[in-house]
Amino acid sequence: MSKITLLKSKIHRATVTETDLNYEGSITIDSELIELAGLHVYEKVQVLNITNGARFETYVIEGKRGNREVSINGAAARLAQKGDMVIIIAYAQVDESEISSWKPSIIKLGPDNNPK
Repeated sequence: MSKITLLKSKIHRATVTETDLNYEGSITIDSELIELAGLHVYEKVQVLNITNGARFETYVIEGKRGNREVSINGAAARLAQKGDMVIIIAYAQVDESEISSWKPSIIKLGPDNNPK
């Protein structure tokens, strides 16, 4: 059976809380937001910077639960600044037979990265 790439998880309109150029790399996300979005630690994600149009890939690392952190680390820190709005997305390979019942996990964030 053929597979197709579909949206699996999305955190919509997260606000970057910090950037750290000297970190080894990745995006640090509050563990509660990771769970709500159906993401996994070390999972590859695409980050779309609404503020400046930059797009990059990295992987998820777990931040402290409840602190609403979204930190862009390593080389990607050159592509975002504190206060930028971003979309964080992950995809999955899905059998074509599952397409009609597929439902991605999407969370929309409001002020201070609180889920709406």
